[in-house]
Amino acid sequence: MNLPLFIATHIYGDRQQKRRVSKPAIIIATTGVAIGLAVMIISMSVVIGFKHTVRDKIVGFGSHIQVADFMTLQTAESYPIAMDDSMMQVLASQPGVSHVQRFAQRQGILKTDDDFLGVMFKGMAQEFDTTFVHDNLIDGTIPTFTDSVSSNRIIISKTMADKLRLSVGDKVFAYFVDRNVRTRRFTVAAIYQTNLEQFDNITVFTDLHTCIRLNRWDHDQASGAELTISNFDDLDAVSQQIADSVNRTIDHYGATYSSKNIRELYPAIFGWLDLLDLDVWIILILMIVVSAVTMISGLLIIIIERTAMIGVLKALGARNRTIRHTFLWFAAFITLRALLIGNIIGIGLLILQQQTGFVRLDPQTYYVSTVPVEINPLYILLINIATLLISIIVLIGPSYLISTIRPAKSMRYE
Repeated sequence: MNLPLFIATHIYGDRQQKRRVSKPAIIIATTGVAIGLAVMIISMSVVIGFKHTVRDKIVGFGSHIQVADFMTLQTAESYPIAMDDSMMQVLASQPGVSHVQRFAQRQGILKTDDDFLGVMFKGMAQEFDTTFVHDNLIDGTIPTFTDSVSSNRIIISKTMADKLRLSVGDKVFAYFVDRNVRTRRFTVAAIYQTNLEQFDNITVFTDLHTCIRLNRWDHDQASGAELTISNFDDLDAVSQQIADSVNRTIDHYGATYSSKNIRELYPAIFGWLDLLDLDVWIILILMIVVSAVTMISGLLIIIIERTAMIGVLKALGARNRTIRHTFLWFAAFITLRALLIGNIIGIGLLILQQQTGFVRLDPQTYYVSTVPVEINPLYILLINIATLLISIIVLIGPSYLISTIRPAKSMRYE
């Protein structure tokens, strides 16, 4: 039989409420660890949810990897590159790539009777994955875009709709300045909202055929291709693979292929998102320190309160190591109970936020209207294990206080 575990179980299971000192100490220690764990779980889940939500919105506008003309990826101008069937097949056949779609861009001006707005038209073909736009759609329906027919229909953001006072079904003129001014009349087919001001202010979706004609390009040319990969964690590896396959090759028009991944296209945004990891580590360290301090305080109080019992055990021949293990087991029981309470509080609040979105944010500042959360069982398990181990390890030192207790004096201690 494990004697320390047996004694610790007996002490922890004592419900006679005779100890006036240890009960508050146990409650304080349990509360400290439970609150610390709940804060760690919530902080981690919120940061991960926020990062993934913002990241997915950026990827929705620019995909994971873009293959385009070298100058297109280096400047704000859009230069044509050949995107025929053979190149599309080469890109689609790359390991890790799940989807490839062409796109073409053209700057223009949307004008109503009262106002005008400079925008970027993004032309998409029939292979356009509408999932992202559909998830952020607030009104209307997504038209079928092709590379052969001009639909004269566009998808605009709510920001544009509010500025120009447009609704679904309204007609709006667009002006394109080149060697001369050309005019097109479009119908607003749908309105989206992502709360990413950088994109909502300028991006208008239309069909690829319209943008190619406005740019005066050949039918097999485009601004480039957008590649979606199966796993974001493989972004660097797939990016290097694409670069090795197509970068610095020349199309039959003389343009040079190049590629960039989403991190390279928007380094400032992803740099900001990476900084959030530092905030999580600071919170984790602070909460673990708080938990450790409350557990150490609680253990010392319990040892002092159980001085007479320690003297009796020593008088009966128990070694210091055995008694230390007894109190460490006792601390483990307190920690496990605290972990259970902390998990219930933390995960419960996360589920409540997922279902109701009761904590809201300013979308102009945070890019989301409600606090996004992502419950990751593996990370939660690791936090629980780390909290348990650290809470026990930091108690090893204070437990040596038991070695200073003498049986002859301790049995008279009250």
